[in-house]
Amino acid sequence: MAVITVAAIAFVRDDGRVLTVRKRGTSRWMLPGGKPEPGEQPVDTAVREVHEELGIRIAPEELELLGAFDSHAANEAGHALRATVFVSRSAVEPVVQAEIDGLRWSDPDSPDDAEAPLNRDVVFPLLRSHRGLPRRGSVR
Repeated sequence: MAVITVAAIAFVRDDGRVLTVRKRGTSRWMLPGGKPEPGEQPVDTAVREVHEELGIRIAPEELELLGAFDSHAANEAGHALRATVFVSRSAVEPVVQAEIDGLRWSDPDSPDDAEAPLNRDVVFPLLRSHRGLPRRGSVR
């Protein structure tokens, strides 16, 4: 089984909702992020991708590492996913651009069938339980 490697950011609002996006031509809601360029570190991939997809500028030191997780790819049948996920509690104003078709603030307490497996099975349960959430600090 082929493995897709990505880096993503869980932007968490004060009310606990998490920013999710739907890429053009897909039905699953996922965290903003994407695939690394050759030699790129996960934090740099996440920062670059959210800027390209949503116009969000965020410094690496504003991110907290949630962890690296294995899951099923949301939109590529037969592929596994290896995702490094960061958390940001910074206030952001995302703007749909690039390959993004929509955005919403998802409630981790009410996971929807349309959520990507990474969110539904890993990230949202961690956010709901507050276990594994890092304290503020740099990822570098």
